[in-house]
Formats: sequence, C-alpha cells, structure tokens
Amino acid sequence: MTRYARITGTGSSLPPQRLTNADMVELLAPRGVETSDDWIVERTGIRARHFVADGVYASDLAVEACQQALSAAQVAPDDIDLIIVATSTPDMVFPSTATIVQRKLGIAGCPAFDVQAVCTGFIYALTVADSLIRSGTSRKALVVGTEIFSRLLDFNDRTTCVLFGDGAGAVVLEASDTPGILATDIHADGKHTGILCVPGHVSGGQILGDPLLKMDGQAVFKLAVGVLEDTARATLTKAGKTTEDIDWLIPHQANIRIMHSTARKLKLPLDKVVVTVDQHGNTSAASIPLALDHAVRQGQVKKGDTLMLEGVGGGFTWGSVLLDF
Repeated sequence: MTRYARITGTGSSLPPQRLTNADMVELLAPRGVETSDDWIVERTGIRARHFVADGVYASDLAVEACQQALSAAQVAPDDIDLIIVATSTPDMVFPSTATIVQRKLGIAGCPAFDVQAVCTGFIYALTVADSLIRSGTSRKALVVGTEIFSRLLDFNDRTTCVLFGDGAGAVVLEASDTPGILATDIHADGKHTGILCVPGHVSGGQILGDPLLKMDGQAVFKLAVGVLEDTARATLTKAGKTTEDIDWLIPHQANIRIMHSTARKLKLPLDKVVVTVDQHGNTSAASIPLALDHAVRQGQVKKGDTLMLEGVGGGFTWGSVLLDF
C-alpha cells in the first residue's frame, strides 16, 4: 500500500503591530529616507506589514501558528513525531528554533530541526517532511515557516526596508492512504549568493561583517521569474498533471509583479493566485504557509483543491510543491 503525506490543518500568526505604508513613511522621514505609498505599491503591491515587539522571538510566532494548525487538524501535541522549522531568523545561534518550539509546545522525544533556505524554506521543509512520512519514519509532522525580518532591515535603505514583515505559518502533515503531496521540486545555485544576503556572522562575541539585509532587486526579479515557471512545470511533469489541474497558485509573497508574471507564464488566470503580500509584505519562509492559512480560513481553498506552492529566495534557492488539499 502506497503511503502519502497530506496537510490536515493550517495555522498562522501575525504580530499585533501593523504598519501601513503611511506608517513607514513617517518612520523613515526622520532618517531622511524618502518613500511614499504610491512608490511602494507600484513596485511591490505591498500596503502593510507586521513587526514584532521587543522580546518576541521566531519561536513565539511559530508556537501560535502550530497551535492553530494542531487545533484545525484535531491532533494533540503529543501525537507529533517530527518538527521542522524553516527560518532565517532563529532565536539563537543554537540550539535550533525547532527544539525551542518543541519545548514550548510541551513535546519531547521526536526529532526537531531547522531548515535554512530563506524564502524557499517552507518548500524545502515540506519536501523533507513528505519524504520522511513516505518512508515510514514519521506519521504526524509539524512544518513551520517563521520569520522576524524586521530585525535584519537597514532603515536607511528604502529599496529593502519597506518590503519585509514578520509572521509565521504552520501545517500539520499526516500519513495517509489518500494522495496529498503529489510531487516536489527543489533547487539551489550558490553562485547567486551575493544578490540577496545578510553578510554578517558572530565571532569572538562580536558581529563581523554586515548584519543587515542586502539585495540587488533587479537581479532577484529577473532570476525569480524564470525559475518559478521552470520549477512549477517540473513539478507538474513529475505528478503527471498540467496547469489546467491547478485550482490555486500560492506563491512566495514577495512582489505582486513577480507573482502575476509567473501566473501569466503558466497561463493561469490571476483570480487563481492567492495574494497576501499586500497586507503581510515579504515574510520570507513564513509567506507561503501564511497565505495558505489565510486562503483556507477565508474559504478560498477548499478540501479537494489542487494547489501549487512555489518559492524563491536567497542562496539562490527555489522550488515547488503540488498537492491535493
């Protein structure tokens, strides 16, 4: 009997503090950084984002998202036998944020580890969890994307500081006799490391290098549009499906122009694209599960729908997952 992995519950978490573009204009003005709502919306589609308060960590957002997902799946924490957290903003250098989430959820004994693939992190984590469930190693997994990018931003750089936000999204992934995840496709090309990175590290009790986010926006845009189409088509081929089988495209929420361009290349109508970038900004590894949970709770995504999830991020990484919800 073939073993599959199915999403049985979704959850998300957004910090209470919501900053509109007007709020960002006000925040940046004392620094002499000029921007406007029109400038941000025209280039990105972003209208608002959420920032955490001091003392809040990626694990805190992850726990709230996990609790919602567990409740939706009607699964008790003690039933979880695998935790994978995708994050580029961990609570500390080590141990993994996944083990901290594990402790806060009151779970013990199961494997728990982080995956670092930046904005493609949730796709990578879902792919790993799918493999472990299919192999029989795990039966019920928590897969989480959680990020606090507000602490990596250079608020003197208007080309990046208006783009990102904080949040978390989670799913419960369970073993099933019924197909759920149909196919996955993940890639990386390290020669593009420099176009999106935070080039700093800790050594001898000091931060060496630059601990703030750097991005070549034009290079990222050009690369993203191409690889997102390629990975989506590769995953469809693996699953023996076509674009006509896709009910919803749930892409990484970075830039509305990239999302719309990808949909057009796949010949998907724009009303089949789940969009939350306008309200959340780019939440990196959290963006896809956040968008998924939003679409489920808004009644857009329904049981039986076929979803294409896809992401692209620093590294450079990219990938996609096709699944029946």
